[in-house]
Amino acid sequence: MIQVAPCDPWPFEPCCDITGYEAETVDRWVRVASSILWRLSGMRWGPCPVTVRPCRKSCLDGAAFAVRWNAPTAGPWIPYMDSEGKWRNASVCGCASSCSCGELCEIYLPGPVYDVPEVNLDGQVLAPGLEYRLDAPGRLVRLGGGCWPTCQDMAAPPGAPNTLTVTYRWGLPLDEAAVAAVSELACHFLRGCAPGSCGCKASSNVTRYQRQGVEIEIDPTLMYAEGRTGLPTVDLWLTAVNPNRLSSPSRVYSPDFKRPRVTQWP
Repeated sequence: MIQVAPCDPWPFEPCCDITGYEAETVDRWVRVASSILWRLSGMRWGPCPVTVRPCRKSCLDGAAFAVRWNAPTAGPWIPYMDSEGKWRNASVCGCASSCSCGELCEIYLPGPVYDVPEVNLDGQVLAPGLEYRLDAPGRLVRLGGGCWPTCQDMAAPPGAPNTLTVTYRWGLPLDEAAVAAVSELACHFLRGCAPGSCGCKASSNVTRYQRQGVEIEIDPTLMYAEGRTGLPTVDLWLTAVNPNRLSSPSRVYSPDFKRPRVTQWP
């Protein structure tokens, strides 16, 4: 999924006097501050809702030396030689899980997953905790003795028979430090934005200033090039959550992994 901006403005707790500012002006600069910090911190924050039409991971997908038998719980054939020189099969438990001897029916949801508000199977909303659970990282496990369908009718609308729709929220939760950072940046924008003007005051691009024994040399382009703002709370938070200045979340791609289908339009 390609996310180009935060789903919603971050919570704002004014650390400055916003008296005299229109609500629209305050909301605008909160959105601007949220978008800037979201990008500078690696675009990992949410929670952002998304609805997907996933495909169940097959029991034998990606297994080395996989032999597919008709039995649904048959595992891959992974030969090895024991201490007596006899060939044996390492897959003695079955398949699908490294810590379970039975098949663990699950779906992988790209994350980080915040929560799963709804799972709709064939038009029926499943009960969390009874019919499914969420295991880290982003594994939606089927409970109650059932299993996710191997395939579904992608041409049918969500909620129709033979369909599976999962609505979940992804992204890291915002804590008090993030709220303090976006509030400081939004107030910085508001203080530099006179009512009725079109933007904020530009930072002084002083390169050298000397007067009465005081010498000042400033090059703000260096600070901005490092992804910093010059505001103590904002920069301290950015250093804590994104010390390596990542531009986006790290991901591992595999040609064998089937990503959930997301309807884009209408």
